[in-house]
Amino acid sequence: MTKYLVTIAVLLVTVNRATSQSLSQLPNHLNTPKVSVLFGLNQPLVLHGFNVEVDYWTRKWVFEYSHGVGLNVDGKMLGDEYERQQISFKLPHSLRVGVGYRFTEALNIRLEPKIHFYEAYYNDQDQKSSQRLVDFSTYTVGLGAYYKWQPFEQENNFLKGITVVPSIRYWQKVGSSLKKNQFTYQNNHTQREETLKAPNIGIA
Repeated sequence: MTKYLVTIAVLLVTVNRATSQSLSQLPNHLNTPKVSVLFGLNQPLVLHGFNVEVDYWTRKWVFEYSHGVGLNVDGKMLGDEYERQQISFKLPHSLRVGVGYRFTEALNIRLEPKIHFYEAYYNDQDQKSSQRLVDFSTYTVGLGAYYKWQPFEQENNFLKGITVVPSIRYWQKVGSSLKKNQFTYQNNHTQREETLKAPNIGIA
């Protein structure tokens, strides 16, 4: 964990030095703090859930809070071992906070701690508490690169506020609520004792 945090700290210091000049040339309207409310597309389209993010923007910094609800992850999306064990995950909640430094008006890099709350089930069973194999949390620290684009910024109607924020992010798991980051159980499908390891999200 220390290695990842040192790498992140060095990167942020480098960003601060490299972009101080470009930030001094940003438009004056950025001196007024702003709040953005964003809704994720991956969550409803891929994970059949919902996510809302609130960003607070200052001239040089952005502060975020993100909350995912009712996310569903097929085990094969996280690795072959989960597919072999025929395991799927439900994430009733995921919580993320972050702080980012602005390269330019649009581009920023963020440091993002995150907690995922997992429930594990067999693929062929209803996701009810009585069918749950185990529930646990994972703790991650990550970096994200974000680009803020308002395609209708020059309009004077409701379209002005529409914001598109493409991003690439990497979260490294640094711990979980499971002992030794794993859970041992008797699998009904493989008919043997299996070890379920706490997933690592990685690139998203």
